[in-house]
Amino acid sequence: MLFVPGDRPERFSKAAASGADAIVLDLEDAVGAENKDAARAAVDTWLGEHADTVAAVVRVNGTETHWHADDVAMLSGHRCAVMLPKATCAAQLRGVAAQLGAAVGVIALIETARGVLAAQEISSADSVVRTAFGSVDLAAELGVSPDDRDAMHQARGTVILASAAAGRPAPLDGVTTSVSDEDQLCGDTRYAARLGFGGKLCIHPQQIEIVNQGFSPSDTDVTWARTVVEAAGGDGLCVVDGRMVDKPVVDRAVRILARVASAENPSPLPG
Repeated sequence: MLFVPGDRPERFSKAAASGADAIVLDLEDAVGAENKDAARAAVDTWLGEHADTVAAVVRVNGTETHWHADDVAMLSGHRCAVMLPKATCAAQLRGVAAQLGAAVGVIALIETARGVLAAQEISSADSVVRTAFGSVDLAAELGVSPDDRDAMHQARGTVILASAAAGRPAPLDGVTTSVSDEDQLCGDTRYAARLGFGGKLCIHPQQIEIVNQGFSPSDTDVTWARTVVEAAGGDGLCVVDGRMVDKPVVDRAVRILARVASAENPSPLPG
């Protein structure tokens, strides 16, 4: 999912054509205080013209800010998913859902210590279709580098487990702030996929291809999955390449093949 500043409407359509599964029209951190009203108006206009043809999400300003109410009021005129920054509890999410209606999906951005500790409550909220991990804000609160994987490991794992326990799709990992270091982006993407994230937030179009590749099953994985599913058949218990295959192994193989199928018609906003 690719962020684009809400006060740069000339970039919206370019972002939509970048190859990202969805774009995030950002009214929060990417927009200065002096441009909040202009950004909201630009997003309102663009959604009115493109919302039916583009997978778009709007990151509103947080519930603790005086811009939040106007952001939500604008979105009430569109059937557009919303990303809520600094999600900390289910009550906060219920408040947003009550204003926008039950049909509007919410991506809860967990990026504070309080939010991490409430990750299962947040993930289980009825309006939440997916969670995302805000590594940069959390790192600032903790006084660590967002690039320090060891420092952020427990928080990432907590968000992943909470999403799984709530029956939600795998969460989205936070951004890689360097837009020129491809090695770091590749490493961050592989690490996130290995942990169990289902995607990643991006801040520049040139990051998209690497992230898409990093979250796509390898040819080796796909061949293994097909072999397992074919060998298991209806019995669900067999041996493949000298390793026991039972139901959990088959389930993993089925999920890999489902990811391959969904790549042709990506859906970052399930439900």
